[in-house]
Amino acid sequence: MPATPAWPPASLPRLFVDRPLAESERLVLDGAAANYLGNVLRLGAGSAVKLFDDRTGEWLATIAEAGRKRVVLTVGARVRPREVVPDLVLCFAPIKRGRVDWLVEKATELGVARLQPVITERTEVRSLNLDRLRAHVVEAAEQCERTALPVLAEPLPLRRALDDWPADRALLFADERGGVHPREAPAPAPAAVLIGPEGGFTDAERATILAVPAARAITLGPRILRADTAALAAVAAWMAARGDWAT
Repeated sequence: MPATPAWPPASLPRLFVDRPLAESERLVLDGAAANYLGNVLRLGAGSAVKLFDDRTGEWLATIAEAGRKRVVLTVGARVRPREVVPDLVLCFAPIKRGRVDWLVEKATELGVARLQPVITERTEVRSLNLDRLRAHVVEAAEQCERTALPVLAEPLPLRRALDDWPADRALLFADERGGVHPREAPAPAPAAVLIGPEGGFTDAERATILAVPAARAITLGPRILRADTAALAAVAAWMAARGDWAT
């Protein structure tokens, strides 16, 4: 007897909707979302899609009306609750466009809970287009089937971020001068990873970081990594040792 196919199939289109969803709700989409469903995917009435709202979880929906600029959906059953992600913050110095886009996209896929840009003395990029970065976060979450978006915070000066550092949140500082292996750092959640800019932290910044009681210097191996590579390597190491890869 043939196996019953899984429903809903993983191949269904998946969209983030920035509003609470509920069963039997009638939802009207326009703009980019309607264009994607109606013009790019060419879906018509009766087609199924998956929606998630970063509040209640993931829902199955059916297209009731499909137009070139407007798509109407009927929300069906909830298929997954909002996931619980490990409480890991990625603190990173902004880098050039393209590379920072890639960084936040991949950090979203790896499962971080919060993205916190920090401005350091050697940071060359002093402002970020948070709307553009949030679009990358949403696209990554749609692709990797996250139901909880990471928080994308406003940039903070490094010193201000450290002045307010919570005593119960471990701070794993990727130190180019060396430190313990990430698996040896006693850093269960809540935790944070701190990555510097190209050129690294100044001596004064390094001393300030290490003066934080929760800070622990870690090493990311024998090579000097680019800032975006270092950020993702540190997040992956933490996820493997303490996060949802370890369960």
